This record gives sequence, C-alpha cells and structure tokens, in this order.
Amino acid sequence: MKLIMKTEFDNLRLNPLHEYETDSNGKKQVVKIYCGELLIAKKLKQKKSIRFFGIATYQQYLTQEEALK
Repeated sequence: MKLIMKTEFDNLRLNPLHEYETDSNGKKQVVKIYCGELLIAKKLKQKKSIRFFGIATYQQYLTQEEALK
C-alpha cells in the first residue's frame, strides 16, 4: 500500500459500490474500504496523525469525476 490523498480516500469511501468498516482500539482508529472482498484503501488515525493508504491500483476504483481532476 502507498500513501494517497484525503480527497481520493473520501472518493473511494463515498462510492456506493464500496463497503467500509471501522475499528477502534484505544488511541488507534482504522477505517478499511473494500470492493467486494478486496481491501483497496485504509485510513489510520493515531493521536493527532492521520494517514491514508491505497493499493497500487486504487486509481481504477475512483469515480469518474475524481479521475478527471
């Protein structure tokens, strides 16, 4: 997985074809986005740090409006 921008992560999360789940464990929060059974992106939040990750081919899962930017 590689770092992606917040807007790309939000685009993946808001896509109605994708599902997401949230896990919280103490000070760590993880949001995972799936397309079917495939994990395509995740958000890690620890203390004040927030990082967004996507698989190498995450761009093919973006909606069309984001791909045009």
